[in-house]
Amino acid sequence: MASSNLLSSSTFLSLSPKFPKGRTGSAGALLLLSQPKPRKAPNLWRSFTLATPKYSTNLLRFRSETRAVGGTEVQESSAGDDALVGEDSAAFELGEQKLASWVYFTVILGAVLFALDALWINPSTGYGAAFISAVSSISESPEVVVLILVLIFAVIHSGLASLRDTFEKLIGERAYRVLFAGVSLPLAVSSIVYFINHRYDGTQLWQVQSVPGVHQLVWLSSFISFFFLYPSTFNLLEVAAVDKPKMHLWETGIMRITRHPQMVGQVIWCLAHTLWIGNSVAVAASIGLIGHHLFGVWNGDRRLAARYGDAFAAVKSRTSIVPFAAILDGRQRVPKDYHKEFLRLPYLTITALTLGAYFAHPLMQASSFGLHW
Repeated sequence: MASSNLLSSSTFLSLSPKFPKGRTGSAGALLLLSQPKPRKAPNLWRSFTLATPKYSTNLLRFRSETRAVGGTEVQESSAGDDALVGEDSAAFELGEQKLASWVYFTVILGAVLFALDALWINPSTGYGAAFISAVSSISESPEVVVLILVLIFAVIHSGLASLRDTFEKLIGERAYRVLFAGVSLPLAVSSIVYFINHRYDGTQLWQVQSVPGVHQLVWLSSFISFFFLYPSTFNLLEVAAVDKPKMHLWETGIMRITRHPQMVGQVIWCLAHTLWIGNSVAVAASIGLIGHHLFGVWNGDRRLAARYGDAFAAVKSRTSIVPFAAILDGRQRVPKDYHKEFLRLPYLTITALTLGAYFAHPLMQASSFGLHW
């Protein structure tokens, strides 16, 4: 999915007080014929490995077929609930990585950050201050301003996501990703910086920062939220358009818990930070962000259904929006070695970045204050 979180990249910034229709079947048939036939069940079962070489989860498939849909190869099967039709999320094989690709990634990342600073953040050359000034002129209320900023981001971000198929046909996948990021990123930065600078404005509704255990609860909730927030950014090379970007139909890992982890992560993050800050600005920001992500639930399902058809219908039937609901009612069968779907480099990277962002949040606050947005 092509969606991003707005304020959660400022992890724990406020934790210090005041400081698939039709089947081709040919590829699957060839793959099936190439497998050794089990002695007790010839022509029926084969093993499919999910995960990196070190951490693998073996699932049985029943007469599986492989087909390409929307540029992404998905697995399709006539078996019951245990057969996966989507992709294995967070799979990462070091042996398949190319040094040149990561060199390109570093160069592109540097170019993007330079352009973002020159064209948007830098007070002398960028347009970010003018944008914030224009929005702030609409109302003197920081609650209204933060809601408008989130609304602008939501309309542009979700609008471009909805037009993804059209734009990719016109300009290609990589050019679309550049356009999408080039428009979304400055708007996200503006909303984040404004929220940081005004998070203690507004009306104080409650004050629980001194209550024992609240800081630990907010910290743990925020930490957990990041494992839900970023399931679609596992392949950083696609994010930077080094690899051709794809709309993925993930089915393992966090997707077994909820089909819309980014929405769940955003709700957790918003509730935790609203509890900690306890004022009207935090409430307004949370209302805007949660509303945007709830819309994303409907819009995301709609787009995946249009792209993947029957394959998405199968995934939808055994997953849930509400966390753990499909597991509790038996529609989702979790493998015995489910933990191995999380013992992968992308999840370890999220852990490291989340901890890094927490310890670096004083620097983030100082940088935001320096912009005077």
